[in-house]
Amino acid sequence: MIEIEASPWRTMVAHAERTYPNECCGAMLGRVVEDKKLVTDAVPLDNAFKGEQAERYELRPEDLLAADRAARDRGLDLIGIFHSHPDCDAYFSETDLKNSCPWYSFVVLSVKNNKFDHANSFLPDIEQTRADTEELIWPKS
Repeated sequence: MIEIEASPWRTMVAHAERTYPNECCGAMLGRVVEDKKLVTDAVPLDNAFKGEQAERYELRPEDLLAADRAARDRGLDLIGIFHSHPDCDAYFSETDLKNSCPWYSFVVLSVKNNKFDHANSFLPDIEQTRADTEELIWPKS
C-alpha cells in the first residue's frame, strides 16, 4: 500500500496539470514502515524525452540520483516515480514496464482536458514482465 500526504499530492497534481498536454514525471520521497509506504514529499523532475512528450517521459539518471541523495540527506527513502498520462487512463504501459525498476512504486496520474481525473499505483515484478496494481490512498479534497 502507498499513501500520499496532502502536500506532495498537490505538488504531483499541479505538475501533471502544468505540463499538460505532455507527460510529467517526478520522484516520491517518504518512509517505508512494514507494508506501508508514506509519501511525504514529491519532487517534480523534467521530462527529458527527446521525442513527443505527450506520449512518453524519460528521467535523466542524474536527476533521479539527486532526488535519492536529497531523500537520504533528510532521512527519507526514494519511494517511487510518478508520471502523467494526458487524455487517457492511468495504466502501466508496455513502455512504462520496460523502463521500470522493481524496487519502486509507480504512480500514474490521468489528466484529461488539463484537469486531474484519477490515479493508480503499480509494482513491477523483477523480470519486468508484469506490474501489479498497488493500493493507493490520496487526499480526496
